[in-house]
Amino acid sequence: MKRLIFIALFWYGQLAMAQQLVRYDLYVADTTVNYTGKPRKAIAVNGSIPMPTLYFTEGDTAEVHVHNKMHHHETSIHWHGLLLPNEQDGVPYLTTAPILPHSTHVYRFILRQSGTYWYHSHTMLQEQVGMYGAIVIQKRNERPKYPEEVVLLSDWSDENPHQIERSLHYATDWYMIRKNAVQSYGEALVQGYFPAKLENEWKRMHAMDVSDVAYDRFTLNGKEKVQRPHYQKGDTVRLRVINGSSSTYFWLSYSGGPFQVVASDGMEVVPVSADRLLIGVSETYDLLVTLPDTGAYEWVATAEDRTGQTVLTLGSGPAVPHTPMPRLRYFEGMKMMNDMMTLNGNMDDMGMQMSLQQMDMNAVMYPELADRTAHNHHSDHSGHTLTAPVTLNYSMLRSPVPTTLPKGPTRTLAFELTGNMNRYVWTLNQKTISESDKIQIKAGENIRIILTNNSMMRHPMHLHGHFFRVVNGQGDFAPLKNVLDIMPMETDTIEFQASEGYGDWYFHCHILYHMMAGMGRIFRYEYTPPNLQLPDPAKALKKVYADDRRFYLGAEVGLESNGSDGQIGWMNTRWQLDAEWRLGYTRTTGFETESHLGRYLGKNQFWLAYGGWDWRYREGNEPERNLLGQSNSKDRRSVVCLGIQYTMPWFLVADVRVDHTGYVRLQLSRDDIPITRRLRLWGMFNSDLEYAVGTRYILNKYLSASVHYDSDMGLGAGMVVTY
Repeated sequence: MKRLIFIALFWYGQLAMAQQLVRYDLYVADTTVNYTGKPRKAIAVNGSIPMPTLYFTEGDTAEVHVHNKMHHHETSIHWHGLLLPNEQDGVPYLTTAPILPHSTHVYRFILRQSGTYWYHSHTMLQEQVGMYGAIVIQKRNERPKYPEEVVLLSDWSDENPHQIERSLHYATDWYMIRKNAVQSYGEALVQGYFPAKLENEWKRMHAMDVSDVAYDRFTLNGKEKVQRPHYQKGDTVRLRVINGSSSTYFWLSYSGGPFQVVASDGMEVVPVSADRLLIGVSETYDLLVTLPDTGAYEWVATAEDRTGQTVLTLGSGPAVPHTPMPRLRYFEGMKMMNDMMTLNGNMDDMGMQMSLQQMDMNAVMYPELADRTAHNHHSDHSGHTLTAPVTLNYSMLRSPVPTTLPKGPTRTLAFELTGNMNRYVWTLNQKTISESDKIQIKAGENIRIILTNNSMMRHPMHLHGHFFRVVNGQGDFAPLKNVLDIMPMETDTIEFQASEGYGDWYFHCHILYHMMAGMGRIFRYEYTPPNLQLPDPAKALKKVYADDRRFYLGAEVGLESNGSDGQIGWMNTRWQLDAEWRLGYTRTTGFETESHLGRYLGKNQFWLAYGGWDWRYREGNEPERNLLGQSNSKDRRSVVCLGIQYTMPWFLVADVRVDHTGYVRLQLSRDDIPITRRLRLWGMFNSDLEYAVGTRYILNKYLSASVHYDSDMGLGAGMVVTY
């Protein structure tokens, strides 16, 4: 009771100091958009995508009425980077009640800070289809020194985001095909990287990519290009840059020369000059850019995978274009990863000594850096010296004021960032959010977190409701942030004081599809009072945990001249239920079907233990012996079985099973061998002397032309439908 009284008095005192009440009404509604010439469903707020920019002054009381006008979907708003009461944080079922269809929810909190922030839905995948917007909080009693532009970046796909998510869990490489990033054996042979490709698959690594999804458009304030012609020579503009994308990192650069970085994640830093920076998903940076002369200068945000860009043009007159970023050298990245990865799927320990983005391992793929290195100390055709651009990294950020934590007990937590690209499972310490207990913290204690990225992807880790110090060699002046982008093979340290007193606070990867797959934790303050918005906390927590426990449906159906074979699966993070069939058109080719329920085991899920049944019939039933000397029942069989699969080097899958009669079958298979960008081989052989080999030519995401030979069904050609 005393704690409840203290909390009430604290927030009453804060309210008394508030400068003024600023109210916004946000109307959330289904809409249709057309970014690519194709109408697609989306969600608009007040009729716009992105959501309206919200302007406040430090000390204001924000009162935001969110009206959910959607017919079938609940929603939510999370105030990214804001310090506020826990029940206002906007994570549905964890901190705040969901906003049900045709209902209104009122958020009310005091602005305790200034800077550049943003807000977005924390419900399922709504952020991907339009629910993101900017927040600008000005300092009290201080007028902006420079004119300002809000620059809100995002990514758009014409594909339903639930289909994107499902496809990622089934390891389709259609997105890599679209981006021309497959790195097939044929491409490796032509480009002289065949040994690297062999080693890559020997170590059970998939082809190198820096982005999971192939997007159709990249936008700036909802548009591909934005022009601001009124700026003139000598003008300095403050750009409030927000990466509101779901999964895209952006390279930021300016054709007018270097820019000044003056704030990160809303917090000021000592101004530092850079030629470019890579902004992580959900990060914000405040930049000062100057127009050095008369002309139209391009400020460009280029997707990390270099498949597209979005442009802000400042000034008018002769165009001063930005030099486009060239295509990545993927095979150089493959060679680098071969050197850093061990056979058991772990990063080499030497790599873990890197930190703070100071050694970007992906730099081997950047042609512009390789070209400059090759011509170092030489001049281009204009007589300018070719030097490597200054790229911002975290060690360059310094707070203008001391940020040391108050004295108090300190606790250290260590998290290993782990993932499985083949099944798209993302974890901390090999566990998803739902597989982990909440981490109990005490008000006033200092929490130090050591993060080690043992995956091949970058992860922008975001802490709700708190700022943390990035331990970066700046001593007492370490910068404050609420998002840390940690690159592959890095180890970084952050620390924060548990200063918010009560509640549950999310700590998660802000790549939307990584978070939904389970990459995060929940910090919970001890002695947290009941949350009146969530009267049944146990039921609410089950809803939170349900996100990374969902099952996804996938199927592959062959329709060929010799019959139909295929499989259908239903799987989640750990479990898989599947059924497969081979159906001939004659009694001699017959039919067979198997179904299995299995659980993936091990850190990298190389193992799958399963149980199921096998039923088959063909005319003939000639006595045979299998390779193990047992009487072969492959023509007539009705059994239950237990088995285990193991993914070996080169992605060969070894399968050992025994049925209730004691009959044993050994099998070796591989589903997908990339010969070219679209041409794939597959094959299977088992101890029953059954074998099959085939090829597919991928026409689009769902359809392939196919030819295959089956020892029982013979030669056939036709189509394969993949879902």
